Amino acid sequence: MAKAKKSVFFCQNCGHEESKWLGQCPVCKEWNTFVEEKVTPVKTGVSREQNKVQVVTLSSISTDEDERIKTGIDELDRVLGGGIVPGSLVLVGGDPGIGKSTLLLQVCQRLAATKKKVLYVSGEESLKQIKLRANRMGNFSESLYLFCETNLGIIRGVIENQRPDMLVIDSIQTMYNEEVGSAPGSVSQVRESTNVLMQLAKGLNISTFIVGHVTKEGTVAGPRVLEHMVDTVLYFEGDRHASYRILRGVKNRFGSTNEIGVFEMRKEGLAEVENPSEFMLSGKPESASGSVVACAIEGTRPMLLEIQALVCRSNFGMPRRTAAGLDYNRVNLLMAVLEKRIGLPLSNYDAYVNIAGGIRMNEPAVDLGIVMAIASSYKNKPISEDTIVFGEVGLSGEVRAVTMPEQRVAEAKKLGFKTCVIPEISLKSVGRVDGLEIIGVKSVIQAMNYI
Repeated sequence: MAKAKKSVFFCQNCGHEESKWLGQCPVCKEWNTFVEEKVTPVKTGVSREQNKVQVVTLSSISTDEDERIKTGIDELDRVLGGGIVPGSLVLVGGDPGIGKSTLLLQVCQRLAATKKKVLYVSGEESLKQIKLRANRMGNFSESLYLFCETNLGIIRGVIENQRPDMLVIDSIQTMYNEEVGSAPGSVSQVRESTNVLMQLAKGLNISTFIVGHVTKEGTVAGPRVLEHMVDTVLYFEGDRHASYRILRGVKNRFGSTNEIGVFEMRKEGLAEVENPSEFMLSGKPESASGSVVACAIEGTRPMLLEIQALVCRSNFGMPRRTAAGLDYNRVNLLMAVLEKRIGLPLSNYDAYVNIAGGIRMNEPAVDLGIVMAIASSYKNKPISEDTIVFGEVGLSGEVRAVTMPEQRVAEAKKLGFKTCVIPEISLKSVGRVDGLEIIGVKSVIQAMNYI
């Protein structure tokens, strides 16, 4: 007689398995994340392919950068660490409609134009839907092959027969393995499907991109073990109703995770934004109080941002504080510094702080910009439009040093700023810059007196 299917419980957050339902996961400590799934035991045996495995020495392995495949999209290559590594497994996540499929289809277009064999497997869209999107992007080479299927067994056979240079799976939540008894999109299916794709990518040396859905918290749906299995995890950020998109790497085994790529959504697809600073500062108001330009660093790229603050008297007993694009607790801390060290009575005022453009930034170097924007709005005195500030603010009101001040000053000069207020300790490393007045400050009150 056939064996009965075994019922187990999986944590949707971390993938932990239990034989019975639990209210709290003992591993990740999340509540109400266990779901019941039917699992059929799978027979395992020794593969004949094991006889072909060869042992090599570490010195015989080549790590030349020339082995990376350039996508033709500089912003994506920067986030990946210089290009696609053959045989790598990349997970791309983001909100619905943010542009994941569009970006990967553009990557397929560029690689197919270089005579690379590309296979695009779609489990969500039909061939006609993909063709309609492709018509807006331009011409495609004959090296791009499309395949609509959700059965992983059939997909595996096609991949082994075609042997493409690059593979795109859109999306992993729609794929199902017949050897797993649970429904598509479940914890078991996502984990086992990714494991099969990982074996194909490593065994056949196929560069594989996997599209993953995200939860309401912004993380990839399914167990966290999915992110541990892949080589690189990329997230698309930004409002789907806005024109800009930010591609950020949160895990990368072949490069840095500090780099970001900035894109703009257009009719023909995603376009690279070569100068994000100019893009973020477009539309800055003239002679408006509470507006100041600060400089942050993302990886090795300096980015100028407009920080806006609105301070007004509160009509209630408890003032309201709002921070968009910044850490809420950090804004409250800096307001406490202004009230204690500078003497601004902000306890009876509402404060709304925002980074224009919708970008999120948590670097300490924007502290001085936040403080100056709040003080400017409170005193209703605008800050000069050709002035840029950056520096970390301590609890005693001192302005502390930040990393890479030379690159920040160079970016300010490139965009035509005339005055740069920086920590005094960074003056020595920056030196003199023609056409730019550099002011070093030790404390917040010294910066306020100058500005």
